[in-house]
Amino acid sequence: MSMQLFPPQITCAYLYPITLYGYPPDITHTVAHIREMAAMGFRSIELEGIGPANIDYLFNNQQQIKDTLAESGCELPVLCLVLPQLGSIDPAKRAESLSYFKKGCEVANALGAAGVLDNGPLLPFEYPENAPIQRHYNEELLNHLHLPKGFKWEKYERDLFETFGEACDIAAHYQLVYHMHPCEGSLITTADSFLNFANGVSRENLYFNMDTANQFYFRDNLPLSVLRAAEKISYIHISDNGGNRVEHLAAGDGEIAWNSFFEALQAVGFRGNFGLDIGGAETGIPDLKKAYLDSAVWLQDKLKKYSLNK
Repeated sequence: MSMQLFPPQITCAYLYPITLYGYPPDITHTVAHIREMAAMGFRSIELEGIGPANIDYLFNNQQQIKDTLAESGCELPVLCLVLPQLGSIDPAKRAESLSYFKKGCEVANALGAAGVLDNGPLLPFEYPENAPIQRHYNEELLNHLHLPKGFKWEKYERDLFETFGEACDIAAHYQLVYHMHPCEGSLITTADSFLNFANGVSRENLYFNMDTANQFYFRDNLPLSVLRAAEKISYIHISDNGGNRVEHLAAGDGEIAWNSFFEALQAVGFRGNFGLDIGGAETGIPDLKKAYLDSAVWLQDKLKKYSLNK
C-alpha cells in the first residue's frame, strides 16, 4: 500500500518530535526529525529553535537542513523561535534575545519560511536564574513567583511594545510574518489579548497563531476569534481539548465544536496553513503516529467540505 501524501496546507507541527523525544528534542537530530515527519506523508513541517543554543545550531547547519527539506519534498511554512527572554523585565536580556531573533529570522528566510513563531511574552515575574525553557508556565509555577520590586506596568508595557516592534521590523526585513502563539503563563491567551497587544505594537506583520486547544481551555470562543482576528491569521494550530486542562488531543477526541469553527473560517475566506499540534507530555496519547495520520485525514476532509483548500 502506497503512503498517503497530505497537501502542504496541512503541516506537521514540531510537537510531534517533542512528544516522542522530550522538550526540547536533541537539536542535532533535526535532519532525522525532518525525515521522520516526511515519512508519514507530510509535505509541510515545523521546526523549532528552542533557545539561543538551538538557534545557533540551526544557523550553523542551515544548508544541510535546507537540503534535507528539499530531498524529503517538504516545505517549512513556519520556523518557531522560542525566546522567552524577549519579554523580560531586564533590557539586557531583551536585547540579547533580539540578536538571536535576528539570527533565527535569517535562517527562516534561507529555509524558505513565510513566518516565524513564538509564544506571547511571559508574565513579567522574576523567574529563577537559568531556569529551563518550558512549553507551558502553569499556575503551580506562577503562584511561587513575584513581581520585581518597583515594577511599573506602564513603563514595562512601553518597553515591551518597543521590543516587539523592533522584532517585527527585523522579521519584515527578512520578508517574514511574526506569529504570536497563545499559551498558559503568557500575556497572550485569547484573541482579545492578542488584538490588544497588536494594537500597542502597531506592526502590519504581527499575526495571531490560533491554537484551538489552548484557546478552548481559556474559554475563548473559537468562531468569534476567527471573525475578529481574521486579517491577522494565516496559520492555525489544530488539536482538540476537553476543556478542563491544557492538553492537545487528536481532532474529535475532545469537546471543541468543529463545524462552527470551520464555518467561520469559510466565512472569512481563510486560505492559510493548519499545523497539526497534537501530543505533549501533558496529553498522554498512546499511538502518536496514528493520532497525527487520522487527524490529517480528518482535516483534509474538512478543508474539502468547507472549501478551504489553497
